[in-house]
Formats: sequence, C-alpha cells, structure tokens
Amino acid sequence: MQHSGPVNASSEAARQPWVVGISGASGTPYAAAVINGLLDAGEAVDLVVSKSARLTILDETGLAWRDAHWREDLAVLLGRDISSADVAIWAHGDFAAGPSSGSYPAKGMVVVPASTAAVAGIAMGLSKDLLQRSADVTMKERRPLVVCVRETPLTTSTLEHMLTLDRAGAVVLPCNPAFYHGPTQMQQLVDFVAGKVLDVVGVTHDLFTRWEGRLGAARA
Repeated sequence: MQHSGPVNASSEAARQPWVVGISGASGTPYAAAVINGLLDAGEAVDLVVSKSARLTILDETGLAWRDAHWREDLAVLLGRDISSADVAIWAHGDFAAGPSSGSYPAKGMVVVPASTAAVAGIAMGLSKDLLQRSADVTMKERRPLVVCVRETPLTTSTLEHMLTLDRAGAVVLPCNPAFYHGPTQMQQLVDFVAGKVLDVVGVTHDLFTRWEGRLGAARA
C-alpha cells in the first residue's frame, strides 16, 4: 500500500496532525470516536492501521479495510466525509512515512485501542511496524502519547509494560467507561472514553457530561 500524505507542499507545511494508531485489540468504536472528536475540534489526523487491526475492524463492523479505498472505508467507519486535509493514512509497514521521524511535525499520538502486543512492543522499543515506531518517536521527542489499553484481565508482564510506559512519560488510559453521567446508550460509554483521551491531549470536546460536584456534600 502506498501512503497518502497531505495534498500539497503548502498544506503539508502548515499541517500539524495528531497520529492515531489502531492496533488489533477489540475496540474499533473507541478509535472512531477519538478520530471524530479530533476532527470535530478542527484537528488533523494521521492514521496508522496495523495489520491485525484490519481483521478486528472486519469482525466488529463488517467493514473490509481496503488499501485502495481506505478513504471511503474510513468515511463509513466514522459516518462522515473525509477530506485529504483532514486525514492522511500511512501504511503499517512504511518506515519512510512521516510519523517515523522526529522531524515530522506531529502534535502527539494516541494508540486506540492498544493491544497487549502493541503495549509490549512500544514499551520495549521494538518498532516492528509503523505504529510502534511512531509511538517510540513520540516518546523520544517528548510529545504526548496516550496508550488506550483494551484487555482484561491483565498479566504481570502487561502491567510491567504499562508501568514502563508511564515512567517514560506516556499516559496509560485503559478503555474503562464511567456510569455517573447516566448513560442509556452504548455510544455514550464509548464517547466517555474518547472524551478522556481528548482531555489528556488538551483537545476541547463535548462528548460527555462533566462532574460538577454534588450539592450538600460534606466539606473538609
């Protein structure tokens, strides 16, 4: 697959995207909600879909991710039209891609959902594919990296890898929705997690109702 970058040199010079990596873990709706949240906020997105993620997308949505028609497939996944300025995609094996270099002007990266294999690969600096390499670059450049782990229960090795990522400056954000906002639909649970991701990277959103404190609560 050939990568698809920004439309032209002038737009590329002004463009500063968030890199979103989708690994093979269950949780395609989380990825879609994060991407939609970034686009709604006027942010550009560079997308990296791992080889195993394509199988998960098919299993969870029935959508066969096609290299030659990724823009149409992503539009279906997100439920919106996609412009070249909004989203660029890079092949998972393309180590010459923009996000593989620290000089590429990315704002940071979100891995959502993150499989335990992706967590391990990033923590150990394996860079076996573009997703892992982009995450490694993000950490070495001290840019925001959010790793949205989607697995339960967790093994000792995964917990240790998560601790390694935390110590390296990444934010480990498990895909754990809350219920205090009274959700009545599954999308509200998905949006809560996506909203927490956007909070971490400093992107404004209205994906969930925020806790404002309870009147009459005891004060210290």
